[in-house]
Amino acid sequence: MRVIGAKVLEDCAKKHADVRKQLNAWREDVQRATWTKPVQIKATYAAASILPGGSRVVFNIKGNDYRIVVQVDYERGYVQIRFADTHDEYDKIDAATI
Repeated sequence: MRVIGAKVLEDCAKKHADVRKQLNAWREDVQRATWTKPVQIKATYAAASILPGGSRVVFNIKGNDYRIVVQVDYERGYVQIRFADTHDEYDKIDAATI
């Protein structure tokens, strides 16, 4: 998958250095993936939450301390990062609309 919006991950890593390694590993996993439907994401990331409609996905990172919210375009093969921050900050947003 092509990753769009990697700056969101970079900003998160600058703000929270303790999660840099996990963010980089997640990004590499996504870039190697060829997801064409939500069930394939769940096969790789069982703890991921597929939001209604299937194109929004929430990933738990570093033991659920951090969250990444993405918009997936299965047909075009890209993942757009919409949010990456702590679980506490995630609780303040609406993952379906961010």
